[in-house]
Amino acid sequence: MTSSPEGAVRVEDLPSGVRVVTLLRPERRNALTPTMLAALESAFVTAPEVRALVLEGEGAAFCAGYDLDCLEADAAVGRVPDARIQAVLRLLEDAPFPSVAAVHGAAFGAGCELACACDFRLGSPDAVLCLPPLKLGIVYSPDGVWRVARLVGLQRAREMLLTSRAVGSEQARAWGLLDRLEPDAVAASRSLAEELAEAAPLAMAGTRLLLRRLGRPPLAEGDRLELDSVRARAFASKDAAEGRAAARERRPARFSGR
Repeated sequence: MTSSPEGAVRVEDLPSGVRVVTLLRPERRNALTPTMLAALESAFVTAPEVRALVLEGEGAAFCAGYDLDCLEADAAVGRVPDARIQAVLRLLEDAPFPSVAAVHGAAFGAGCELACACDFRLGSPDAVLCLPPLKLGIVYSPDGVWRVARLVGLQRAREMLLTSRAVGSEQARAWGLLDRLEPDAVAASRSLAEELAEAAPLAMAGTRLLLRRLGRPPLAEGDRLELDSVRARAFASKDAAEGRAAARERRPARFSGR
């Protein structure tokens, strides 16, 4: 399958029961688009023959986040893309089979969240993870922030979010963002998936459900409604438009607080 401006996703089902899902938009570092989210949604749908899943990125990066041009199009019609992104990530988390992310190069924003939605993250030495919402003038989804915070702790998540600093592979491993560092993260991820695929499917699904219930985000419904209002205001602000423009033009943003 060849890439396109909207991107694509390749799905390969191995005889062992391992499904390999590859992001195919290397010219944009696999930045996500609505087309790719729809393809991921299909790839994450439960299939009886799938016992484990590996998530990979073609080219120099795992996933650079949600595409800035798509973000601009969403902003133009007052549409926050988070709901669709979070629905796809929840589908991956709720699947009965385990998942492994092979992280190399950039895993930024939604790409970092995508890796954190997997059960395991195996990283190559060049892996770099980052959450840059403040550079874009936006507020991330609470579920997305929780995916990171449950791995690294609230204080380290605070450091990632409030500074937008990139976390290199060694630091990511020390913090728990990456489970292991491997010279060949793709090969190691497939090997781990093969091992996971040998487990009893019902026991695997039940154990993953147990772990999800233990790791629920600690937010009341009232808190979510308040955050939704804050996030919508930030997304529609002049600062958010300036953040997108600065990111496209590769310059520091000039925020005004409006």
